[in-house]
Amino acid sequence: MAKTRLKTVKDQIKDFKASQKLEEEGLNLFTKIKSCVPDKTLIKKNKEKSWEYGYNPEYDFIVISKDGSIGDVIQIQNLKIALPLQPKKAFKRSTKRSEQYWEFSEYPKDLSRIKTIFQWNEYPNEFKNKWITYIDEEFERREKGFWFYNKGNPTYIAGSHYMYLQWTKIDVGYPEFRESNRLFYIFWEACKADNRCFGMCYLKNRRSGFSFMSSSETVNQGTITSDSRFGILSKSGSDAKKMFTDKVVPISTNYPFFFKPIQDGMDKPKTELAYRVPASKLTKRSIQDTETDDDLSGLDTTIDWKNTGDNSYDGEKLQLLVHDESGKWERPDNILNNWRVTKTCLRLGRRVIGKCMMGSTSNALNKGGGNFKKLYSDSNVLERNSNGQTKSGLYSLFIPMEWNMEGFMDMHGHPVFDSPEKEVLGIDGIGITQGVLNYWNNEVESLRNDSDALNEFYRQFPRTEAHAFRDEAKNSLFNLTKLYEQIDFNDGLQRQRAIQRGSFSWSNGVKDSEVIWTPDQRGKFYVSWIPPMELRNRIEYRSGIKYPGNEHIGSFGCDSYDISGTVGGGGSNGALHGFTKFNLDGPSNMFFLEYINRPQTAELFFEDVLMAMVFYGMPILVENNKPRLLYHLKNRGYRNFSINRPDKHKNDLSKAEKELGGIPSSPAVISIHAEAIESYIEQHVGFSEDGTGNMYFTRTLLDWANYDISNRTKFDATVSSGLAIMANKKYVTKPKRNNTEININFAKYNNKGILSSINK
Repeated sequence: MAKTRLKTVKDQIKDFKASQKLEEEGLNLFTKIKSCVPDKTLIKKNKEKSWEYGYNPEYDFIVISKDGSIGDVIQIQNLKIALPLQPKKAFKRSTKRSEQYWEFSEYPKDLSRIKTIFQWNEYPNEFKNKWITYIDEEFERREKGFWFYNKGNPTYIAGSHYMYLQWTKIDVGYPEFRESNRLFYIFWEACKADNRCFGMCYLKNRRSGFSFMSSSETVNQGTITSDSRFGILSKSGSDAKKMFTDKVVPISTNYPFFFKPIQDGMDKPKTELAYRVPASKLTKRSIQDTETDDDLSGLDTTIDWKNTGDNSYDGEKLQLLVHDESGKWERPDNILNNWRVTKTCLRLGRRVIGKCMMGSTSNALNKGGGNFKKLYSDSNVLERNSNGQTKSGLYSLFIPMEWNMEGFMDMHGHPVFDSPEKEVLGIDGIGITQGVLNYWNNEVESLRNDSDALNEFYRQFPRTEAHAFRDEAKNSLFNLTKLYEQIDFNDGLQRQRAIQRGSFSWSNGVKDSEVIWTPDQRGKFYVSWIPPMELRNRIEYRSGIKYPGNEHIGSFGCDSYDISGTVGGGGSNGALHGFTKFNLDGPSNMFFLEYINRPQTAELFFEDVLMAMVFYGMPILVENNKPRLLYHLKNRGYRNFSINRPDKHKNDLSKAEKELGGIPSSPAVISIHAEAIESYIEQHVGFSEDGTGNMYFTRTLLDWANYDISNRTKFDATVSSGLAIMANKKYVTKPKRNNTEININFAKYNNKGILSSINK
């Protein structure tokens, strides 16, 4: 028998990084999907130019084209977007592929001398005719976007992105083209087009340019919209004011005359930017017009900022709300409370009339990051209500740091991921010899022994959502190093292969029959192991009573709830975890199922739990202080699927415990519960000599990392997962019964002589 050499930790980490590299080589921020539109329909509608801007329910994508035709359909963070049809001609700065990239076009000097529409009107028609085509083309690009060749590829940028690149002056001059920003603006255009959407929630890395991009969009929309208000909020009033005075006002000031309305008041206002006379699209017909100031109707649009507070902009009607640094609102301010208020500023009844552009890095969870994390989570486009909207109304977007790190962009706006063999010319004119991933890994390695600094670096420059919401190192009950090693491992390619999402259902809708597993991207269950057919739905009948047929493989743990609804719609989630013990029929010592959800009624939750138990044929350990689930199991004939508390002998159980099973949440049990999780983490999570842990459920790992044993209420995943571990150790954790022997000492007498005497 060949000897198998155990890999060292360094070998394991090396293998992990190598597998990550495979993923990174194919890494992309979007996928091009096969159009679900029949070819004949596509050709016909493109010819008729009959595609309407906005959400198309028939094909479930968002059309951002404004000329009635569509081309490729792409998907960015699960949002399907139909791009404009590629034109026959696109701009090329060169015929050489290597020299094809975005290039800022200098503003003609003849036009740069003109500051207002009134000065333009004073010029002769001959001068106007010379430049009217140029001006008309700029309006066209602003409205419909722009196509150019980038390294041989026809590339589309949205109109807002064009305005940012060509007409927005920032702190370093004019912005550089980045592929990440191109997709950001396409995603934003889809948010604007979708009448179900209130805007975007952008989870970003430091210095990604969001403040300038959102300021650019504020001025872009503000200068073409009448009778509207645009608002700015940040983590503090002073930050909002600084964004207004240092970004918004200068961008407006530097706009060309044909885009810039006349503004009221000071040239450099401190609190409000008010546009009085609109910028009209100039045409050959309109150049003859010489209207005076009095003849022009007012735009009546304002841009302002507010101090940070839960009720900022309460009662106002907004066309656009820019929410900068929304992940850094510290107590007493609360981004969740503010969004509930400001969301109403963007709607009239059921109609969405305005949009929010929200973006931020995240603070530590207890410094505003936790609220932002919830808002971001509630913005998942795959989880919508019956109105077709996400819980927050926003659409979430995350762009990893490697796509936005300054100093690592080539001339075409793409990142240099790995260290090149030959120097690559950067977009800033400086040669690039090191890849962004190599740089990032070196930084991480240097901070390994400083948890606080490492976590701060992860939050500022995240490669994954888990990095972005990495909490401060604190007195965690469990080994944070191992937990975060596992979380980082899960974020690699392996996790995508290991986890499947789906739902359970009764066969043909008949309860207590066979349970069917169906993969479903919107399902409530996440699983890492599906048993083979012969192990599914295994129930043993003993004297007509049901028993779990796969008890030898593993068990479930459950944190249940009894009340269907609570005041305000809150309440903790129900949680269910499946965990295997050492066995020969499946994986050993592995969590294979995670369920963290709160269906509309408790009965729906109970049925979900029951179907998982039947499908896997495994018993369950439940906290019996909320007994409705236990009664549900008993009434359906599954009492023997409910495990009795493993820390007590059967004869010592109370009457209720004998009737229903389960375990109380007493101080002694809570202590044993925490010790069970701690032991599992030390043996099976993170890197070890035997390899990498197989705990693939990151939500549960994060719950363990933040677990507070003195306040367990919100840690549903920790409670249920710990119970699953305890359930598998039911023959190990049982205490020895105390043998209380009764010692009866019989006295012995010496009966010699007349009187008896006790022997001493």
